[in-house]
Amino acid sequence: METKQFKAESKRLLDMMINSIYTHKEIFLRELISNASDAIDKLYFKSLTDTGMGISKDDLAILIEVDKDARTLSVSDNGIGMDEQELENNLGTIANSGSFNFKKDNELGEDVDIIGQFGVGFYSTFMVAKEVTVLTRPYGSQKAWKWQSNGVDGYTIEECDKEGFGTQIILTLKDNTDDESYDKYLDQYQLQSLVKKYSDYIRFPIKMDVEHTHYPDDENAEPEKHVVRETLNSMTPIWKKNRSELKDEDYNNFYTEKFMDYTPPLAHIHSHNEGTATYDALLYIPSRAPFDYYSKDYEKGLQLYSSGVMIMEKCADLLPDYFSFVKGLVDSEDLSLNISRELLQHDRQLKLIAKNLEKSIKNELAKMLKNDREKYLKFYEIFGLQFKFGIYQSYGASKDTLEDLLMFPSSFDGKNVTLAEYVSRMKEGQEDIYYACGESIPRIEMLPQLERVKEKGYEVLYFTQDVDEFAIKVMMKYKDKNFKSISDGDLDLESEEEKEQNKKAAEENKDMFEFMTKALDGKVKAVRLSSKLKSHPVCLSAEGSITIEMEKVLGSMPQNENKDIKAEKTLEINGSHPIFEKLRELYGTDKDKLGEYTKLLYSQALLIEGLSIEDPVEFANLVCGLMV
Repeated sequence: METKQFKAESKRLLDMMINSIYTHKEIFLRELISNASDAIDKLYFKSLTDTGMGISKDDLAILIEVDKDARTLSVSDNGIGMDEQELENNLGTIANSGSFNFKKDNELGEDVDIIGQFGVGFYSTFMVAKEVTVLTRPYGSQKAWKWQSNGVDGYTIEECDKEGFGTQIILTLKDNTDDESYDKYLDQYQLQSLVKKYSDYIRFPIKMDVEHTHYPDDENAEPEKHVVRETLNSMTPIWKKNRSELKDEDYNNFYTEKFMDYTPPLAHIHSHNEGTATYDALLYIPSRAPFDYYSKDYEKGLQLYSSGVMIMEKCADLLPDYFSFVKGLVDSEDLSLNISRELLQHDRQLKLIAKNLEKSIKNELAKMLKNDREKYLKFYEIFGLQFKFGIYQSYGASKDTLEDLLMFPSSFDGKNVTLAEYVSRMKEGQEDIYYACGESIPRIEMLPQLERVKEKGYEVLYFTQDVDEFAIKVMMKYKDKNFKSISDGDLDLESEEEKEQNKKAAEENKDMFEFMTKALDGKVKAVRLSSKLKSHPVCLSAEGSITIEMEKVLGSMPQNENKDIKAEKTLEINGSHPIFEKLRELYGTDKDKLGEYTKLLYSQALLIEGLSIEDPVEFANLVCGLMV
C-alpha cells in the first residue's frame, strides 16, 4: 500500500498546527466534536430535501470511546461520511474545508449553521496522537475507507470494512513525557469536563460509556461497578431559549453552576440582536466581588461562543474596564475567527457587539437604580468605585455612559444621592455643585468651610474615596453645572454688602497679611481674610488645578515623583473671630509673636485638612511657648 505525501505547503502547515497554532492541546477534542457535528448536520439537512432517506434527528449522535489498554481515544458520528475522493480532498490537503464548501453550496439558504470552516481542526489531533486512523463510510454507499497517518511523513488510504455510515476517528495517544501526560485524555472525568467546557451546546447528543461505582450498605460487600452510556452535553443553551419560557430560578441556577458563584446574581440581561451585529448574550451582574477583583490579577471578560462552541474563556474586548464586574457569555455566528478558532480577529463585528453590550449593561443598571434602589445601593457599594475610575482613566470620554450611575453621600440626608437628584434640589440661582473631601463623613463634617455653605442652604456632596475628586475634575460639569470644592479659593457665598466690608478690611490689613505671608516662608501663596468661615478661626483654601485633597492622595502614592506635587495654598483668617483682633494687636506691638501665631494657625489649618505638619518639633515648641 502506497504512502501518499502531504503537499509541501500542507506539510509545513501541519508542522505549524502541531507546534504553534493551538495554545492548549485539549482543543483537539473540541475540533473533533465540531467536525462530527458538521457531518451529522450535512446528513440531516440533506434529509430535509430528500424525505425518502428516513433520517430521524433523534437517532443522530456523537460517541466518545476510550480503550485504556490500547491507549486509544475515538470520536464517532453517524453523519454523512466521506468517499475516497473526499478523504483525499479533505484530509490530504490541509485547510481544504468540506464544511465551508457545503455551507457555500447548499440549497437551504443562510440558516444552515455549519461550525467548521477552515478544515484545519482535524490536524490538531497530532498534538496528542502519534497515529490517527479515520474509518468512514458515506451515507448510501456499501464501501468504506480507511485513512491513516502518523503525521508529517504522509498518509495512506485503503478500502476497509465498517458497519453503518458515518465516520470514526481513532487516536493512538503519544507516550507520556516528563513534561506532558497524555493519559489524562483517557480519563472519563477529564473528557466529561472538556466536553462541558467547549462543546456543551453542540446540537446533537455527545455520548460516552461512563463507569459508576455503587457501594452496598454491607461494609463487607465488594463495591459494584456498572457502565452507563450517558449524554454529556446540554445541547440547547439557555440563551437560545425564549425568555418567556424561563424563570429567574432558571437564570440563577445557570449562573451559579456556570460561573462558580454560590450567591445568586443581582440581575441578568438576556438579549438577542440581529442586524449589523447578530448575536445572543446572557450577562449577569454579580451580588459580590471576586476576592481578587480590585487586584492586578483579576481578568475581566465574557465567554465567547461561535454557534454554541466555546472559542474563548474570557474575551476581554467585549467589556470596558468600568463594567469588568459583569459575567456572562456571547454567542455569535458572524465572528471572524482565526485559523485555530482559538483567538478572535479584532474586527468591526466584535466592536459592534461590545458597544451594544455596553448600552445594555448601562440600561439595566439605570433600570435597577430607578425601580429597586436598595438593590442598586448594594451593587454600588461593591462596584461603584469602578465607575469613578472609568471616568478618570478615560479622561472623561466615558462620562456620558457613567455620570448618571454615580452616587455620593450627601449633606441632604447623609445617604447616597445621584448627581441628577442633587441638581433637582439646587436652590434658585445656585450655579455650582458643591462638594467636600475627606477620609470619612465625620471628618468632612468637621471642616470649617462646611459650616458657611450649609448655612446658605446648599447641599454638599461628600467625597470619601481617593478617586472621587480626580473623576469630577475630568468630568468638569454635570448638566451645565460646575463642580466646586468648599476648599476652593472663591466660593462666592457672601452678599454684596459683605463683599464690600471684606474688601475694606482686607485693604486696611494689607500690610499685616503680607507680613504673615512672609513669616510662612513660601508655604502659602497668601494670607487673607476669609469669606467662607463662620465660627472657626482659620482654614486653608487652594487655587489652580491641584486641590488640597489631590495633594494628599498624590503624596500617599509610592511613586516618588508625586511627592513634590503641591496645591497652591492660601491661609484664610476669619475676620469675625477673636483671634483676628489678637493678630491685629500683635502686628502693632509684637511682630515676632505674630510670626509665631501665624505658624501655629498654619499648622492648625494643616491638621484640620488632614495634612501632616511640616515641622512637628517647631509646632510643639510654639505650643509650649504659649502655655508658659
